[in-house]
Amino acid sequence: MNVYTVSFFGHREIDNFDEIEKRLTAVVRDIIKNNCYVKFLLGRYGEFDWLASSVISRVTHGYNNSYTVLVLPYMRASYRDHKKNFEYCYNEVEICEKSSSAHYKSAIQICNRNIVDRSDLVVCCIRHNSGGAYKTVQYAVKQNKKIINI
Repeated sequence: MNVYTVSFFGHREIDNFDEIEKRLTAVVRDIIKNNCYVKFLLGRYGEFDWLASSVISRVTHGYNNSYTVLVLPYMRASYRDHKKNFEYCYNEVEICEKSSSAHYKSAIQICNRNIVDRSDLVVCCIRHNSGGAYKTVQYAVKQNKKIINI
């Protein structure tokens, strides 16, 4: 089976929430309709990540061609303490092997790069040239990944 893998990265806080949600919904609909099977790789760090997760859940409802994976950089107390809730929201929760043993200050960037390496498409919401999401998308550019900036 041909699996199209899509990852999402954005700043911790987003402006124009309603507009970003509309654009993201259109992008996710297009991805679902134009691919046989889609794997969505998600983080859980800020507003854009939460929004992406919500939009994917809503748009893919009723379709049988997608799979959502929450990728964590290391074991987090929130996941450990609420595992059933996480597993209800995502098809799979994965702890990135490459970042799980790294220093916590570098673990998120290591995990993000691993996610980019696995992706066919990077969907992002980048408004300024700083921060972890910006660095991750710059890495995606260097890896010649297709990028959609919402």
